[in-house]
Amino acid sequence: MLDDIKKTLWATADKLRANMDAAEYKHLVLGLIFVKYISDTFAARRAELTTRLTNPADDYFFANATPADLAQELEDRDYYTEVNAFWVPESARWEALRSAAKQVDIGKQIDDALTVIEAENPKLKGILDKRYARAQLPDGKLGELVDLVSTIGFGDNPSTARDVLGQVYEYFLGMFASAEGKRGGQFYTPASIVKTLVAILSPHSGQVYDPCCGSGGMFVQSEKFIEAHGGKIGDVSIYGQEANPTTWRLAAMNLAIRGIDFNLGREPGDTFTRNQHPDLRADFILANPPFNISDWWHGSLTGDARWVYGDPPQGNANYAWLQHMLHHLKPTGRAGIVLANGSMSSSQNSEGQIRAAMVEADVVEVMVALPGQLFFNTQIPACLWFLVKQKTQRKGEVLFIDARKQATMISRVQSEFTDAVIERIAATVAAWRGEPDAGHANSRSENDSCSRTVYEDIPGFCRSVPLAEIAQHGHVLTPGRYVGAEEVEDNDEDFATKMQQLTEKLGEQMAKGAELDQLIRQKLGGLGYEF
Repeated sequence: MLDDIKKTLWATADKLRANMDAAEYKHLVLGLIFVKYISDTFAARRAELTTRLTNPADDYFFANATPADLAQELEDRDYYTEVNAFWVPESARWEALRSAAKQVDIGKQIDDALTVIEAENPKLKGILDKRYARAQLPDGKLGELVDLVSTIGFGDNPSTARDVLGQVYEYFLGMFASAEGKRGGQFYTPASIVKTLVAILSPHSGQVYDPCCGSGGMFVQSEKFIEAHGGKIGDVSIYGQEANPTTWRLAAMNLAIRGIDFNLGREPGDTFTRNQHPDLRADFILANPPFNISDWWHGSLTGDARWVYGDPPQGNANYAWLQHMLHHLKPTGRAGIVLANGSMSSSQNSEGQIRAAMVEADVVEVMVALPGQLFFNTQIPACLWFLVKQKTQRKGEVLFIDARKQATMISRVQSEFTDAVIERIAATVAAWRGEPDAGHANSRSENDSCSRTVYEDIPGFCRSVPLAEIAQHGHVLTPGRYVGAEEVEDNDEDFATKMQQLTEKLGEQMAKGAELDQLIRQKLGGLGYEF
């Protein structure tokens, strides 16, 4: 049911944007959905309070209250903040905006509502994007968008409301990423990749950091993982940074709607030159930095303390990102990073030397090759790096996983990992590490899947490789170089039999082709065409 609602909402919202660029329109839609949510949860809390204040058996009972007294009591913000609901002033409540949807100054009224919401809720200070009055939408379209968002019902249960909002938000982020094409991926990492990172890192507690957090997808999946494994989201502290101001606001809203406490720094800023968390040493780092960026360098970065394994080339930030992550890890921490495939083998401009130094220092734990077509914004092949400060198991080895054949196509141009594939990859890593309850998915068949808890190499899929062998290959970290060829079932049919079968099949197809050709000629001949 919710999937149908999401699709209907997207189709209508996309139609309303007319000629507006998706990158601009995204903030209008998501901002309104956010306001609708906080207004709905405020209204739900207000309705609950009305019932409790008028119930003599309730601790909140307000004896001898007149309607005016009750109305005044319902405006006490403490009732709302005590359950982590945002306080929404009367002029900013959704019904006020909905009733003004057809007015010519609806854009200004929305901006004014956002301003007072920010003023009344310190958590939201500076993160609501007030751009509605200057939105380049045709007359009436903004009002129609308000009417559309009015159809999203978040219900009376705060937990359910948050889940519905989270799903709608995530769906819209993905659809906008697709609509924006190349630029869209700058703020959105496909869910199956994030799930894979989270499943391998298992961020149950401690500090979680993403230095290029986009819209906050890594944090949201971490929250889902923790809850799915019986933990509490309050057991982790969220730290992030994002350079793009509008995307920084998206991330803050994405986390605020879920009730997640977060620290995205004082302001948006470049991670390398305006590091918002210089003293942070995190338990877990999850990141999808922009691939191969060439304009990242600044003179102030010369000799930076982060460049432990060598100065990154000024024309490519990949090894700057890797070393930034390592710098911000605790001694017991782990990092998972999405990078372009070239990072695994490039030897240009000192990258080979830096990679060799990292391998020899034994900070590279796991390498995963990804399939193509996973991303909305690029066809550049990608991989996952998993780094540690200090290995406690498997010292002197790197686990290579070749997952290039593991994807499922979900559209003509898009693929993803299924949950079963993600479980298999994560379980393989857990078994290799020797962790408790290491997964069963490091097995060759479903029938014996639950019996295997001890890691073993699987040709074509995974292999544990000593550092000496990696050095022999010039410290190249491409999994396909190490895992070998996939085992195939023996086929006892001899060549002559196979050739006969293929020849017969080809003859049948050629005969069918000739019949179709003749039929087409007859049909066209009947229409007066000559051959």
